[in-house]
Amino acid sequence: MATIESTYLGELRSKSVHVQSGQKLLTDAPIDNQGKGESFSPTDLLATSLGNCMLTVMGIAAREHHLNIDGTTCSIVKVMATNPRRVSEIQIEFNFPKEITYSDKEKAILERSAITCPVAKSVHPDLIQQVKFNFT
Repeated sequence: MATIESTYLGELRSKSVHVQSGQKLLTDAPIDNQGKGESFSPTDLLATSLGNCMLTVMGIAAREHHLNIDGTTCSIVKVMATNPRRVSEIQIEFNFPKEITYSDKEKAILERSAITCPVAKSVHPDLIQQVKFNFT
């Protein structure tokens, strides 16, 4: 059974449905690539997938080690290259809640879990993954 079903809607826009949950997602080509830029582009989703995968895997590690990372945010920057057009770099900056203090060991657990997430290990090795962790 498929995980996701996608349909091309025309005008460089697609709709995807997560089969198990029924959740829907639209993608649109970016303005700099003939699109309207009215939704996430497929390359935006690649960058988003990396950041959210890191957050999720840190959440798993936090649960296993009885840590609280609730409220942790990340900012994601996608850098495009030409010839060929592709994502060349993804910059992710994590900001942990200021009211929580983490030991050096806890920081190492969270950092290691993030940089070894499945998406990070699935993308091409030429993709630069610049990751910053702000614990205070």
